[in-house]
Amino acid sequence: MRYLAPRSTRLHAAPDHPARTGELMKIGIIGAGNIGGNLTRRLTALGHEVSVANSRGPETLADLAKETGATPATVAQAARGAEVVVVTVPLKNVADLPAGLFDGAAEGFALVETGNYYPQQRDGRIAEIEDEGLTESGWSQRHLGHPVVKAFNGTYAEDLLTLHRPAGAPDRVALPVAGDDAAAKETVRALIDELGFDTVDAGAIEDSWRQQPGTPVYGLRAGTDAVVRALAEASPVRQAAFKG
Repeated sequence: MRYLAPRSTRLHAAPDHPARTGELMKIGIIGAGNIGGNLTRRLTALGHEVSVANSRGPETLADLAKETGATPATVAQAARGAEVVVVTVPLKNVADLPAGLFDGAAEGFALVETGNYYPQQRDGRIAEIEDEGLTESGWSQRHLGHPVVKAFNGTYAEDLLTLHRPAGAPDRVALPVAGDDAAAKETVRALIDELGFDTVDAGAIEDSWRQQPGTPVYGLRAGTDAVVRALAEASPVRQAAFKG
């Protein structure tokens, strides 16, 4: 597994939204690590128009672009015209993303944030999370300046390539999805359905602690019922391994 990366909560297992099969979108992916790279592979295979960026520049993405047909871009370019933007960078780097990053994104775009807080392993201590009680995605949302949908943070990157299943398959894995923007959340849930996974509505961003590192759902490969139970069993007390 790569570094993976809700109080009262609404937990809805059934994907009651229509699938977006055949509705192709322009998608920007900022971060080309394990999750970003495999999302690029899957989303281009589904026919979506994908621009992908990393911190080292588009010339370093030539191999991924050749493999997938995605367009290598600068970070500033990746979101232009995008209907969905995925930010999948180390949490500590979110605050360093350029201002106005989403100015050119499509109206009403959905912003997906996949990050996790690893104070001991990578990110250092972040006071707003440790002292103010912000959720990890709440902190990212504050710095990104746009409502985020928390998804894929507890997903093994390789599962995006190997565990996708058709709707209704008995072994279909479910992923928790949290966010404050209902329309954006439904867009993201529909896209995850298209990727081959069920979803569980894990509530608002203030509820997203239920899917942070160290919780029962984090890294869980299971169906909707098990994901609902795991979210309900989560404790708001951060485990020592994930404290700064």
